[in-house]
Amino acid sequence: MSQKTVSEAINYRRSVRVYDAEQKIDSSVVKKCIEQAVLAPNSSNMQLWEFYHVTSKDTINKIAPLCFNQNAAKTAQQLVVITARKDLWKKRAKANLDHLNILFPPKPVAEQSSREKFAKSYYKKLIPFTYSDFFGIFGMIKYLIILITGIFKPMYREVRSKDMRVVAHKSAALAAQNFMLSMAAEGYDTCPMEGSDTWRVKRVLGLPISAEINMIISCGIRKPEGVYGKRFRIPFEEVYKEI
Repeated sequence: MSQKTVSEAINYRRSVRVYDAEQKIDSSVVKKCIEQAVLAPNSSNMQLWEFYHVTSKDTINKIAPLCFNQNAAKTAQQLVVITARKDLWKKRAKANLDHLNILFPPKPVAEQSSREKFAKSYYKKLIPFTYSDFFGIFGMIKYLIILITGIFKPMYREVRSKDMRVVAHKSAALAAQNFMLSMAAEGYDTCPMEGSDTWRVKRVLGLPISAEINMIISCGIRKPEGVYGKRFRIPFEEVYKEI
């Protein structure tokens, strides 16, 4: 099976609700698509995500009722559960700093380039300022500071805990799209499912309470009836605005 171009993959991808039980998919190919998912752009390269690749039929059977027995879950060959992990910001910031120390071996400040100084300061100071909070109190203080400072100059406004939660989920969603298009390029099908009892799914998978499920993606090979009609989109002229 030849791989599809990007445009072909985008047009081929549909949310498939019924998969063919007779056509199996290769777990190694799905894993490769997850590896491509992690190449997605994400906020500050913090990579606040985790991917749980469910290949066990027993586990799928436990999760399907928690997805309200959607056909996309019941007939899935495999599942990929994408989680947002805002709580891992310290660990991921350190990983970025460690990488920078490889790119820019430590040297006296006077010998450091402006790029090196900015990059290291970004993960040492700006990221902790942005992500740190204490029961919402520090977030509100930051918000008030930004609100006042923003009167005089452009400012980054999303500094509260709930704002950073949205940021983490946006990054996870970008990875999800990478994954689904990679699967489409392989001739495999997917369906992103938001309808689920995420608390119970987390319990089945043994996820920590701080992990937040971004979406559950079912995987398989479509049956003809698995695609519910022709694709419908609002007329392009209604959503496209050139300025």
